[in-house]
Amino acid sequence: MNFNSHFDLVGKHALLSASKYHWTNYDDDKFETHLTTHQLAQRGTDLHALAAELIRMKVKLPRNAQTINSYVNDALGYHMTAEQVLMYSYNCFGTADSISFRKELLRIHDLKTGTSKSSFRQLEIYAAMFCLEYRIKPAEIGMEFRIYQSDAVEVLEGDPDEITHIMDKIIRFDKRITTRSLENV
Repeated sequence: MNFNSHFDLVGKHALLSASKYHWTNYDDDKFETHLTTHQLAQRGTDLHALAAELIRMKVKLPRNAQTINSYVNDALGYHMTAEQVLMYSYNCFGTADSISFRKELLRIHDLKTGTSKSSFRQLEIYAAMFCLEYRIKPAEIGMEFRIYQSDAVEVLEGDPDEITHIMDKIIRFDKRITTRSLENV
């Protein structure tokens, strides 16, 4: 049989996919909740892409309390880079929403479009990956993390001891992954 080619769908997942088959057990109400969650996640993805493009093009937004406006304007004001991949290894990498390192101060900002309670842990992990990738000691720099969500901004000063602890875990767990991979060859 000659199967149809669907090159535009390679690497993508359908809302009603076979690999996420739980939808077959949903009633109409549960499916509506699932659909709404999916649509909100897609809106979040689109807002992140929009914010990254506005930052890249250096387009300031009107000054107001709207989350995206504050996020974009602050990223521009601090001369940050949007959607920057940070990598320690192929087992440990991620994309910071916006980041800068100037005058020994690491800034990492995160745009949250959902309503769930956010944690600074993700930003601390990015800081650890940054320090590992660029061989910087956390105790020798300042760090400021910001979460932009629900028309508010939360700020946390990075703790060098906590970042060092995360760095140590990354190194240890990365070695364990590599060792396990070699054992299975």
